[in-house]
Amino acid sequence: MAEKKNIILGVTASIAIYKSCEIIRQLQEKGLSVTVVMTAEAEELIRPVVFRSLTRNKVYTGMFQEPQAWEIEHISLAKKADLVLVAPATANIIGKIANGICDDLLTCVVMATSAPVLLAPAMNANMFRNKILQDNLNKLKAAGYKIIAPVEGKLACGDRGIGCLAPVEAIVKEVKRYL
Repeated sequence: MAEKKNIILGVTASIAIYKSCEIIRQLQEKGLSVTVVMTAEAEELIRPVVFRSLTRNKVYTGMFQEPQAWEIEHISLAKKADLVLVAPATANIIGKIANGICDDLLTCVVMATSAPVLLAPAMNANMFRNKILQDNLNKLKAAGYKIIAPVEGKLACGDRGIGCLAPVEAIVKEVKRYL
């Protein structure tokens, strides 16, 4: 029997965070193991216990938590990953990754992994169309990162436009394709 593939799911502080729960469920239905790494800002929107209950794995939330076993967590997570998926990916996390800023556990994992990295942006339409964000996405594409494009729809602010997280099924399909 083949060993389960390990997905590191990076979760950031977008209102689309609730869709991460369904991403986990569908990835697990495909026989994948999911470990969640949350940004501190994401913890303001959803508690880690939700992801721990869904994944049955430890949820990683900070660089300087006391490890359960002696390991450098961002390196061990980066090595464990068969694929890193950041969904939802905010403009903030995209900017940090594109510019090599490693100031939290998630950005350090992304920087340290040799696994494919998929980013699924979710944000306001004006933020998504911003030239700086678009430059960052182009920089990431040129570096080999895969961007799962957002779709048009009703945004959290009430506007309609591009910026809604891609459908969960499309995200899961891209993960399977890259594995």
